[in-house]
Amino acid sequence: MDRFNNWKYPEIHEGKPTEYNWVVQHVTGLRLGDRTDIGAFTYINAKYDVIIGEEVQIGSHCSIYSVSTIDNKQGPVVLKKCCKIGSHCVIMPGVTVGEHAVIGAMSFVTQDIPAYAMAVGVPAKVKNACKGDGN
Repeated sequence: MDRFNNWKYPEIHEGKPTEYNWVVQHVTGLRLGDRTDIGAFTYINAKYDVIIGEEVQIGSHCSIYSVSTIDNKQGPVVLKKCCKIGSHCVIMPGVTVGEHAVIGAMSFVTQDIPAYAMAVGVPAKVKNACKGDGN
């Protein structure tokens, strides 16, 4: 059974938990692709746009920021089709995670991650990359 067979676009209201218990600030800046899976207690700040592609999976307790008041960075966050973000990850402003990339749990992502790569750590570093053909 396909995990997305019964998927429906969630109701998203400014600063209020969805039925899946994740929250978005600046809802107008969020573009959510079909068949996404966002874990409970995830926070998304879309002030400068957050674009989440189709079939993206985001673990619980993640934070996705298009703006950071600590270092004054801002910029869109793009999570491309079929990427996977492990639980308790932080994605900082201006970052793009490529198609089919995997971010290991508890990683702090401050730079772009290429398609088909695996990245882990604080800060996240690419540990494995392939061409998309399984190699």
